[in-house]
Amino acid sequence: MTGITLTAEQIRNAPAAVRQWIEQEVITSLSLSPPRAPTAVPPQASHLVACSVEDAAGVLEHIRGVLPAVNVLFELGRPGISFGQPAVMTFRLMDILHHPRLHDVGEVITCLEMINQALIEVKKDPSVRFCGFDNEGHCLIAPQTQASIATLWQTMMERQEAARAVPAA
Repeated sequence: MTGITLTAEQIRNAPAAVRQWIEQEVITSLSLSPPRAPTAVPPQASHLVACSVEDAAGVLEHIRGVLPAVNVLFELGRPGISFGQPAVMTFRLMDILHHPRLHDVGEVITCLEMINQALIEVKKDPSVRFCGFDNEGHCLIAPQTQASIATLWQTMMERQEAARAVPAA
């Protein structure tokens, strides 16, 4: 048997998949819960909308005055873990909490609810959902939505870079 020691900082900075694996190994080794069965996609994932870049930009426009919600939106542009059929991207609520430096998961959920409401306004359809949740503390979004947010972020950074490159007249 080989042992390994990791600091809390090393674990926090590890990729999401590694953190989730460590979490499951600790839970299993301490017998805190029965071994996990193969994960099924939560039913509410079937109501998620695959957002285009334009949809994501519309959501951003609706929430831009609420910086924590904007930060949470862009957190969902990071690579997540994809699973299920149809595929969904998952993000741990604790990770979303950590990066924008929110105080508790309740604040994350409030921001995610604001994002859901913004999408309803953008699409003019009360049945659409930007994100959903499972019982294990994860936020779920459509893979296309994650890609659209990442593209929106990249486009914004390129425009900002181009604006800096233009000499002042």
